[in-house]
Amino acid sequence: MSSPQDLPLVTVVAAEIVDSHGRYLIAQRNAHAVMPLLWEFPGGRVRSGESEQDALNRCLLATLGVRISCDEPRLAVERVYDQYRLRLVAWACTITEGQPECRYVNDYRWVPPAQLTHFDFPPADQATVDRLLGFTAEG
Repeated sequence: MSSPQDLPLVTVVAAEIVDSHGRYLIAQRNAHAVMPLLWEFPGGRVRSGESEQDALNRCLLATLGVRISCDEPRLAVERVYDQYRLRLVAWACTITEGQPECRYVNDYRWVPPAQLTHFDFPPADQATVDRLLGFTAEG
């Protein structure tokens, strides 16, 4: 049996975008996506040779029609799935151009932190939600 370290590593990035009312932008995956219809902080896979910031800009333009600036990385989480290891890096970001629209997501919402618990997130994104709400890995 192989160890998790033998599995391919996939790096994905997510944008923590907060509006002037303190609400976070979340997006619902399409019905045909991996882990369909779950909610997530918008983002996507980092391509070979691409920076995390460039990947975030490419993905948010494609899925929500917005351009962003990336301020700083906020959290990195690694999860092991059956076929691969996932490394999720969440970045604090700001929308610099456009308004969100459903281009390649099922839906999107601006959600106050206290209401994030009302949405189902994939495990890696859930770690970001837990951090935002002040939960720790220990409890």
